[in-house]
Amino acid sequence: MVVKKKFFLKNQSGVALVVALIMLVVLTLIGLAATFTSTFEAILSGNKRGATDAFFAADSGVQVAIANIENFDIPGKYVDNQYNPFIDSKNPNPTNAKVIITYNPGQTGAPRGLGLSAAGNYEYNYYLIESTGEDQLDVNSNKSTCIIQQKVVRLIPTLQGGN
Repeated sequence: MVVKKKFFLKNQSGVALVVALIMLVVLTLIGLAATFTSTFEAILSGNKRGATDAFFAADSGVQVAIANIENFDIPGKYVDNQYNPFIDSKNPNPTNAKVIITYNPGQTGAPRGLGLSAAGNYEYNYYLIESTGEDQLDVNSNKSTCIIQQKVVRLIPTLQGGN
C-alpha cells in the first residue's frame, strides 16, 4: 500500500491574497512615512522663515540707528549712557525692532587696525547698538528672536590750537 503525503505548500490557493495584503501594508507604511516627513519639513521651513524674519528685523534696527548721526549726540539724549532711538520720530521703525544704544565713556583712543593711532586730531566716542528683532507673523506661538550687537566708533574732529 502506497501512502501519498499531502504537503500544505502545494496548495497555493489564497497566496495571492496574502501577498496583496503584505504589499498593501508596506505601501501604507511608505505613505505614512512620506506624510510625516513632509509635515516635519514644513515645520522646519516655517521655523527657518521665522528666524530669518527675526534676523532681518534686528538688522533693520541697527541700520536705522546708524543712518541717523543725531542718534550719537550725547548731550540731552542719553540717560545712564543709554538711548532708545525709536522714541524719536526721526527714526522710522518698520520692523518694530527694540534698539538700545549704549555709550561707553570708559573706552578711549583710536580703534585698533584703522591706522589712526598717530592722528591726534580726533576724539573717539564708542557705542554699542543692541537690536532685538522678532518674527513678524503670528502663525506660531513660539516666536523667533534675534539679537544683533554692533560696535560703532564716532570720530569727532578736535579744534587745532593756534590756527
